[in-house]
Amino acid sequence: MLEQSLNLKANRRQFLIGSATALAGGLAMPAMARAETKSISVNSWGGSWLDSARASLFDPFTAETGIKIETVSPVSFAKLAAQVKTGVYEFDVTTLGAAELLRANRSGLLEDLQEPYPGGLLQNGVGSHAFGTLMGWRSDKYGTEPKSWADFWDVERFPGTRSLQRYPARVLPIALLADGVAKKDLYPLDVDRAFASLDRIKKHIVVWWTAGEQSAQILRDGEVDMIGIWNSRYFAAQDAGSPVAMTWNECILDKAYWVVAKGTPNVDAAKAFVKFATLPKPLAGFTTAQQDGPLNPAALHLIDPAQAERMPTNTRYADLVVSQDIENFGIDPAELSERFEEWILS
Repeated sequence: MLEQSLNLKANRRQFLIGSATALAGGLAMPAMARAETKSISVNSWGGSWLDSARASLFDPFTAETGIKIETVSPVSFAKLAAQVKTGVYEFDVTTLGAAELLRANRSGLLEDLQEPYPGGLLQNGVGSHAFGTLMGWRSDKYGTEPKSWADFWDVERFPGTRSLQRYPARVLPIALLADGVAKKDLYPLDVDRAFASLDRIKKHIVVWWTAGEQSAQILRDGEVDMIGIWNSRYFAAQDAGSPVAMTWNECILDKAYWVVAKGTPNVDAAKAFVKFATLPKPLAGFTTAQQDGPLNPAALHLIDPAQAERMPTNTRYADLVVSQDIENFGIDPAELSERFEEWILS
């Protein structure tokens, strides 16, 4: 079941354990964290993501611990790697997708973390939320609605400009789906076939977006006609009144993890923040605002069912979405990133 693979099915035992852990963590954290430092820096996304994080995570953490949070945007794997190598730290904490998490851990870029809730730790990353990359488009552009990534690739039936994220771990599965690979056969990725598929759409991609707010803006402004976009950013464009539409079909489901930079001088306070950010109440507030699915099962009962309609982890969409199988990926994430960047620039 999709919910089980995402650690989203909360049973009574998980809830009691999670609640007890949350209570103990919340009581023990302030004294330890205050003794460490007066502020930490978090590498975050901007726009609505940052607004949601401030309201539900950053400001409440400061209120409880007295530790101020500064932010650096956008999220950058390159900066994480560089600062660990040089010992000059711009931020203490960042958020990574599953592919980047595996890459960072293999490269020795991350501090060791403890599991804050049952099933909440993967290779020194603490699970925060699940989100989806779905297909969105300008509804004032197309009379007939596209239904799949194959339609995204079909520039004759659906002419116009395109945009995808400059992130190969999400783009290659999309390219394979567009080329006719069945969801059940997606992993391990056929990398050569994926790049051959990307070759066919490359000249129509006018923006390879690198930040979530950028993707929402170019869709809102009509700079692109069709886009692969995170569900939260799509709904931000829709709620702004833009003429847009979307489909959950073949949405690529990924997870976001909090990590602490290896060697940061603010390590204790950074770990305290990660623990706080995945407690049920703060996490429920953040994921509700972002319309993403919380990975801590104890947060589920705090989610309004109406809000869950916009979350890619909603069981209604289980047969439509595609969960990333990052541990059966088919290629080392670092190697894939290097090849993808070379392809982009070629």
